[in-house]
Amino acid sequence: MKRLMNRRPSKAMALFLALLPFLIVGLFYLLASDVRLQENPNDKLLPSMASFSAAIERMAFVPSQRTGELLFVQDSVASLKRLGLGILISSVLAMLIGIPLGFIPFVRAGFSPFVAAFSMVPPMAVLPILFIVFGMGEMAKVALIVIGVTPLIVRDLQQRVSEIPAEQLIKAQTLGGSTWTIVLRVILPQIFPRLFDSVRLTLGTAWIFLISAEAIAATEGLGYRIFLVRRYLSMDVILPYVAWITFLAFLFDYLLKRLTYRLFPWYKAGKESE
Repeated sequence: MKRLMNRRPSKAMALFLALLPFLIVGLFYLLASDVRLQENPNDKLLPSMASFSAAIERMAFVPSQRTGELLFVQDSVASLKRLGLGILISSVLAMLIGIPLGFIPFVRAGFSPFVAAFSMVPPMAVLPILFIVFGMGEMAKVALIVIGVTPLIVRDLQQRVSEIPAEQLIKAQTLGGSTWTIVLRVILPQIFPRLFDSVRLTLGTAWIFLISAEAIAATEGLGYRIFLVRRYLSMDVILPYVAWITFLAFLFDYLLKRLTYRLFPWYKAGKESE
């Protein structure tokens, strides 16, 4: 008899087990909503499915009377632009900083303590400074994502570079490789897939900073809309927006994982298939 740790579910069973928690949560919500609405039909804490449908139709399919745009689409596009730009800048900076920190001893000795200390600064604490320096526009929101995410990716890449077997570096030097050649031919090919992993792990953090910045100073965006309608207790809008953010985060994580395995097939070797 196989031990439980050695048993693997079939694809159908794995799909069922993956969906089961969502089904349980959905069923629990329907029961709780039905109980509250029976006691108070005007209850706003746990809206009915009909309320959700009406709110989604109003936000996603009916143009705004003020702007003439679909608010749901407008908010999604605005937030995704900020998030994408912030992640892109963070990734480039992390590569430019993390590789030298992990590979060149003089750089590591001079800047590693500073990067470690900078990573401990709470990004939300510097948000007022960003608003003062960059104003209340897009730059401050993107800068918050960059400041919050870049140090995390930098430290992860630094660790990954330092873990590259010394034998590989010695062989490359024996074959006449310069520092720059070793970076391009030995380190970068191994670090790129790990950069994708680091981005995946920091996506949740990036969303937190984005929503926080939009809640404080924005005129559009998913975080802006959530905090705008909270004053009316509009849970029929807030919950679908939260679900949409969660879906986007999950989708990006999945796509990045698949892209990593497609671009770097060797990286999946030795890992359990997902």
